[in-house]
Amino acid sequence: MQTYTGACHCEKVRFRVRGDLANATLCNCSMCTKKGIVHLIVDPAQLELISGADELVSYRFNTGLAEHKFCQHCGIHPFYTPRSDPDKVDVNVRCLDGVDISELQPRPFDGKNWEEALRSRVR
Repeated sequence: MQTYTGACHCEKVRFRVRGDLANATLCNCSMCTKKGIVHLIVDPAQLELISGADELVSYRFNTGLAEHKFCQHCGIHPFYTPRSDPDKVDVNVRCLDGVDISELQPRPFDGKNWEEALRSRVR
C-alpha cells in the first residue's frame, strides 16, 4: 500500500489516503458514469481529511445509504460512503495528486446491478 495526497479542484478539501491502486474499479451506475469516478475503496482509518471538512456538502438519493460528498465551492467529489460498502470510504482516484489514470487498469464493477455484483465479489 502507498500513501497518496489528493484534493478537490479548488483544493479547499485536501486529504491523505493509504491504498493500492491495483484495487481501483470503474462502476457503470448512473451516478459514477456521470461523475467519471475511478474508485478506490478503503477502510475509514486509511483516509485522513487534512483540510476542508466544513467545505463538504452531502448528497443522498434512492435508499439514502450512499453519502456522496462534494466540495461546495468547486463541486468535485473527492470521496464518499458507497452503498455497496457502507462501512468503507470510496476515494475518487482522479483526485489523487500525481496519479496518471492512463497507467491504471481498473476492474469493472456492475453498479447498475450492484446487489448481484456484490454477491459475486464475495464468492
